[in-house]
Amino acid sequence: MSANAEHSHPAPAPVGGKLLTPVTITFLIPIIVMAVLLVIRFTRGIGAVTNLNDGYPWGLWIAWDVVIGSALAGGGFTVALLTYILNRGEYHPLVRPALVAALLGYLQAGFSVMLDLGRWWDFWHIFWPKYAQLNSVLFEVALCIMAYIVVMWMEFMPVVMERFGWKRARDRLNKTLFVFVGIGVLLPTMHQSSLGTLLVVFGNQVHPLYQSKLLPLLFLTSTIGMGLSAVTLEAAISSMGLKRPFEREILGKLLQVGRLLAGIYLVVRFGDIVYRGAIGSAFQPTLPALTFWIETFLFSVPLWLLASEASRKQSGKLLMGALSLAFAGILYRLSAFLVAYDTGAGWHYFPSLGEMAVTFGLISFEVVGMIVAIRLLPILPAAEPDTRTT
Repeated sequence: MSANAEHSHPAPAPVGGKLLTPVTITFLIPIIVMAVLLVIRFTRGIGAVTNLNDGYPWGLWIAWDVVIGSALAGGGFTVALLTYILNRGEYHPLVRPALVAALLGYLQAGFSVMLDLGRWWDFWHIFWPKYAQLNSVLFEVALCIMAYIVVMWMEFMPVVMERFGWKRARDRLNKTLFVFVGIGVLLPTMHQSSLGTLLVVFGNQVHPLYQSKLLPLLFLTSTIGMGLSAVTLEAAISSMGLKRPFEREILGKLLQVGRLLAGIYLVVRFGDIVYRGAIGSAFQPTLPALTFWIETFLFSVPLWLLASEASRKQSGKLLMGALSLAFAGILYRLSAFLVAYDTGAGWHYFPSLGEMAVTFGLISFEVVGMIVAIRLLPILPAAEPDTRTT
C-alpha cells in the first residue's frame, strides 16, 4: 500500500543495538513480579490478589488495563484513517510505530479481560455460538477487541515478512491489506464507543457528571485524542532515547487534529451536562466534581497552548500538549469507571498492591515489547542520528 505519492520518506529499518540494556533489565523486574502474582491469581482465585468484591466486580485491571490501555492504543486506527482512508501521506512514517503500539496495547487489554474473569477457564465461550449474548454490550466489546487483534496481526505481518526477505508472500498480502485496514478502522470505533455504553447501563450508580446517553460519543472522541497524543509521546521518547530527529512538523499537524477533537469533546460534554440539569453537581464538594474540573482543565490545555502554528512547531509545547491530552483522557476514564461509580452504602474499593503490580507489569511488557520491535524489525524510518544540541 502507498500513501500520497508526493510524500517521500526514508524506508523503515531496524534500529539495531543490544536487547539487554539497563533499561530493559529494569522493566523486566516488574514483569517477573507480575508473572508470580498471576500464578497466584490463576491457582488461588481472583480474591487472592485483588480487592474486588460483590459491589465492585471490576477495578483497576478493567479501568486501566482495558479501558485506558486500549484508548491509548487508539493511535493505530487513527493514523491509519488519516494516512490511508483520508490519503494524508505525510503521516506515513507514523503508521508502523502506531501499529506496533496499538498491537501491544490491545494484547494487554485482551489479556487483562481474561485476568478479570472469575471462571477464566471458560474464556473460550466467547467464540462459541451457543453462548452468544447478542444483546450484551460486553459481548460486542469482547468480540470486537479479539477481532481487532487478529486484524492488527495481519497488518503487522508485512513488517515481519520484510524483515526476513519474504518478498513474494509480502506482495501477495499487500494486495488484500486494504481490506484489513478498512476493518481495522471500523472495529475500534465500535468497541471504544461501546465501552462508554457500559456505563449507561448502570444508571444512577454513576455520578450525574459522568452518566449520559452521549457517553459512547464522548468515549470515542476522547479515545482518538488520546491515541494521537500517545503517538506523539512515543515519537518523543524514541527521539530522545535513540537520538533521532523529532518530527515537529508532522506531530504538530497530528496534535492539531487532537486539539480540534478536544474542543468538540468539551462543547459536547458541557452542553450535555447543562441540558440534563447536572451542572450543579460540578460545584458540590465531591471527588467526582474535583476530577471533573481537573480533567476539563487538562482537555483545555491543547486549545490555548497549541493555538498558533508556531507553537505547534515547538518541541516543549508539543510534549506538554500531548501529555495534557493523554492525562485528560486517562483521568476521565478512571473517574467514570471507578471514582464516579458507586454501588451503594457498604461497598468500597481501592486497588490492592497486587493489582497495581500486575498493571505495572503489563505496562513494562509494552515498553519492552516496543524496544524489541524497533530494534529487530523495520518499524522506524531510517534516519541519521540527531546530533544537534538543544
